[in-house]
Amino acid sequence: MSEEPPETSVAPLIEALSVRRNAAIGAATGLALAVLAYAFRLGRAAGPFTGTRQFPVLGETGWFLLLSVVLASAAALLVTTVLTLGSLVLLVRTEL
Repeated sequence: MSEEPPETSVAPLIEALSVRRNAAIGAATGLALAVLAYAFRLGRAAGPFTGTRQFPVLGETGWFLLLSVVLASAAALLVTTVLTLGSLVLLVRTEL
């Protein structure tokens, strides 16, 4: 009979890297960036697009709202990744 290796859990690693904290910061940053970009666009600070493009189905506001969601998720992912990599570097340096 061969012994099965014990199951390992990634929970201690996730906790050590502060992934939950980093994800919360990333989500807040992404949301803030998307809200600012959407407000900037709604305020027409980027210039008028009326009549120069067609926005099927959702209209101009709907498409820019969807783009804001994509911007928020991409920014959140980027910030979370960078913060988690920073946590990893600090953890490795303190262990060596």
